[in-house]
Amino acid sequence: MALWITDECINCDVCEPECPNQAISMGAEIYEIDPQRCTECVGHFSEPQCVQVCPVACIPVNPAHVETRDALLVKYLRLYPGQPPAPGTAPEPAPVAAADADPAMLLTLSARAA
Repeated sequence: MALWITDECINCDVCEPECPNQAISMGAEIYEIDPQRCTECVGHFSEPQCVQVCPVACIPVNPAHVETRDALLVKYLRLYPGQPPAPGTAPEPAPVAAADADPAMLLTLSARAA
């Protein structure tokens, strides 16, 4: 889900420097969010930073760009190849059923847990 800035924006300039993806820029009249760069801070922070600092709460989810957290992580990995996400900022991996898992991987995971 990319975010977007509504026309309630007061151009206070606090959101743009908070965006780790450089997805926010000044538009014709108000700030705008590039949905191709917005990851809702997945990979950087646990919450979207622009939403946290906005004094007028004008940054909702963009209904035209609904994405899962997994899709946002894929976008993060595309924007930052080779850079792992910060701890606690990416979606938890889905559990793997033991019958579907690679036995060698299960041994590796078991050894790490011990």
